[in-house]
Amino acid sequence: MAQMAGVQRQFVKAAMAAPFLEREEERALAVLWRDNQDERALHRLAHAHMRLVIALAARFRHYGLPLADLVQEGHVGLLEAAARFEPEREVRFSTYATWWIRASMQDYILRNWSIVRGGTSSAQKALFFNLRRLRAKLSREGGSVADGTLYASIAQAIGVSPADVALMDTRLSGPDVSLNAPLASTDNSGPAERVEFLVDGGPLPDELVGETIDSVRRSDWLREALQVLSERELRILRERRLAEETATLESLGVTLGISKERVRQIENRALEKLRRVLAERHPQEALGAVA
Repeated sequence: MAQMAGVQRQFVKAAMAAPFLEREEERALAVLWRDNQDERALHRLAHAHMRLVIALAARFRHYGLPLADLVQEGHVGLLEAAARFEPEREVRFSTYATWWIRASMQDYILRNWSIVRGGTSSAQKALFFNLRRLRAKLSREGGSVADGTLYASIAQAIGVSPADVALMDTRLSGPDVSLNAPLASTDNSGPAERVEFLVDGGPLPDELVGETIDSVRRSDWLREALQVLSERELRILRERRLAEETATLESLGVTLGISKERVRQIENRALEKLRRVLAERHPQEALGAVA
């Protein structure tokens, strides 16, 4: 461990001691790498900018990941910048490379900070990396979580919803916890795991499947039973019992040219027919098939 730390210190010291490149020298090296794939030119260009990688890695150290890993990821971003750099645009390589180095480190942090994937959109990524800074700034200006002004201000600044801000704030407030982590027991039964307290109050999968099968079976039985009704009985029953917006006795009476009392009698007779048919064909299910 001590040997590894010594190697890291030597690496940082060597990077900080690397000479700066003049603008024309930097451009010439970039052209040599792009046009001729000159690896010595790439090495000099990358070596001269490793101090930039280390400086950017230090800004992300509070995410709890090893600084050496951040530097390594930043070096990948530096090489990506060298592969994409266009010297003709008259932009300093350090300015261009900063974006690639930072993006590479941020992607690494999002992949490794938590086992739960986060920052899947640009807005969520911005929220992840700016929440602490904006929260501290707005808190100094009088923002409060209690009255909702803090989350609302952060949401407006980043372009997300206050609910997203609250969720990300909760995630950043503590580390991941394993569901198999033991909990202290209050009796003599021994330690329990967190997963044992995650109780789902919904039906079990086999119960859901069974209910689905029974529902389909009852629908088939009812469809068969409806065939014993006359055309008028079937129409009244459909509009009174099976339609999403049921018709009133009075409206059906006007449509059919009969009184609403007569509609009620026909409806009751149709229901009685259905009950009788279902009782004959499926006696154990007859009571639950027709409401």
